[in-house]
Amino acid sequence: MEMEIENVGSSIPVTVMRPHGAIDGSNFQELIDKTAQLYAGGMRHLLLDLGDVRFMSSAGLVAMHKIVLIMRGEKTTTDESGWESIHAIDRDQSGKQPAFKLLNPQPKVAKTLEMSAMDRLFDIFTDEQAALASFAKAFYR
Repeated sequence: MEMEIENVGSSIPVTVMRPHGAIDGSNFQELIDKTAQLYAGGMRHLLLDLGDVRFMSSAGLVAMHKIVLIMRGEKTTTDESGWESIHAIDRDQSGKQPAFKLLNPQPKVAKTLEMSAMDRLFDIFTDEQAALASFAKAFYR
C-alpha cells in the first residue's frame, strides 16, 4: 500500500497518514505496523485521511480497531483471523477517540464504518483544518 505521512506543526503536533487504494487483507497489517512504529517514535495524535481509500474490507476494520488500541497505549493481540478485533468493536464503550480521528472517508468506506458501528468511535471530518483544530480543543479541555 502506498501511504503518505505528514507531520503537521500546530499547537498540538498531529501526524496525518494518507493511505492510497484499498485497505484489505493484503495490506491492513502495514497500516497497523506503521501506526505502531510512529507511536513508538512519540506520535500521539493521528489523523487518518481516507480520501483516497476507495474500499475497506473487514480486515480494514480490524486495522482501525488495532490503531485505536495503539493510540490508547494498549497492547494489541496478534490474532491472525482478526475476528477478536471485530467482536471487540461491539464491546468497546470508550466513545470518540481524542487522539485518533478520520478525514474524508469515501461513501463506500463511510458506509462500512457505519454498518460496523465503528463510526461511533471516531470524530469524522470533511475539512482538514477543522480536524487539526479539533485535536487542540480536545487537548486543552
